[in-house]
Amino acid sequence: MTRMHRATTATALAAGLTLLAAPAQGQLGSYNPPPGPQKTFAITNARIVPVSGPEIASGTIVISGGKIQSVGASVAVPSGADVINGAGLRVYPGMMDAGTSIGLSEIGQGANATVDISETGSFNPNAMAYYGLNPHSAHIGVTRVVGITHVITRPTGGILSGQAALVNLAGSTAPQMAVVRTLASVIELPRTGFGGRGFGGFLAAQNAGSTQDVNRTRQRQLDSLRTMLRDAEAYGKAMDAYAKDKSLPRPKPDVVLASLVPVVRGQMPVLMVADRATDIKEAVGFAEENKLRPIIVGARDAWQITSFLKDHDVPVLITSVMDLPTREDDPYDVNYSAPAKLAQGGVRFAITSGDAGAETRNLPYTAGMAAAFGLSKDDALKSVTLWPAQIFGVADKFGTIEPGKIANLVVTDGDVLEAKTTTKYLFIDGRLVPLESKHTDLNDKFKDRP
Repeated sequence: MTRMHRATTATALAAGLTLLAAPAQGQLGSYNPPPGPQKTFAITNARIVPVSGPEIASGTIVISGGKIQSVGASVAVPSGADVINGAGLRVYPGMMDAGTSIGLSEIGQGANATVDISETGSFNPNAMAYYGLNPHSAHIGVTRVVGITHVITRPTGGILSGQAALVNLAGSTAPQMAVVRTLASVIELPRTGFGGRGFGGFLAAQNAGSTQDVNRTRQRQLDSLRTMLRDAEAYGKAMDAYAKDKSLPRPKPDVVLASLVPVVRGQMPVLMVADRATDIKEAVGFAEENKLRPIIVGARDAWQITSFLKDHDVPVLITSVMDLPTREDDPYDVNYSAPAKLAQGGVRFAITSGDAGAETRNLPYTAGMAAAFGLSKDDALKSVTLWPAQIFGVADKFGTIEPGKIANLVVTDGDVLEAKTTTKYLFIDGRLVPLESKHTDLNDKFKDRP
């Protein structure tokens, strides 16, 4: 479901929301009208849900310079501020989907020019999602209007897929959207058994001759990965030595190894794709062997090994909350209730939509489903705001409504995790964002058709 609403009331216009007059069609086919300028705004008389503390029944938020300046029940409105009367409305921090590839793939099949989600080959650690980002993707407009203001978008495919970026969902160019261009590296280890992702499952195992042949191939791939990580470590040391002593031979530049230096030094986390409990454990073991900082993506069976994950202090991005059971003896709610079990087990986690792009907009309802199956409502909200920001080390910028943080805010007429809720105002980077999207465009086009 999607919440579609235009802030075209006289009150909104009086508040200086003239940017909404810019039609979505005016950007060479873009469905994402640009945000307005960074101004001083004051949202008054609103119910504020800061996430980091108790709710404020009726308070004011002041935004200026793209940042939250002040929050409270008795905050003064600055002179000259554009005032939005939030009576009857709620203000939440913008939500974050940390497990998507939005902006990298417009059409899944049939139009190659719209798909830039992966590179050819198994080892592409230098491939950056940032350079493949399409700011005019129709997926972006319909995603942000439900209150998802920033995402981590990542490449897929191969074993070393590339580097994920943290981006705001507003802007006409990738530089305008990017908050952190290279936030994490992406590794998908080849699976055990019938070969998994790289071999096409059971049929590929038959073609290879036997499961043993597949696993031998898998072991060679793992050895190649280990070798590349060791080479990156050596490359980093050589570059450091040359920086200190220019009399040494200058190492030959290598963009592939250079992209892995912060990974092997533990300065950049690694998104490790794994669903089965055995694969999760193997990913954690591989990370510890090579001194990496793992974050498990997928994590379908993570609820089965909560003690293991807690003991190793490994966070997870769970993508399967809305999936059907994968085993015939699983209860119907095995995936709905997984976040509650992770919370009970003390595992650090964030909920994602589980979709690469088009359905990322269902993130709030995914968290709402988890809340309906045992996760507290407070934790459900944190799982799509504060917790993903903490997992990726950007909680100083996002996740709560506090002074000094980036003003990514959503103003709604109800609970942000409820499908019936409507978004009334949306701020990204302290800029008021029009609520038009491909959905509103199609609605306007066909609503009067007999």
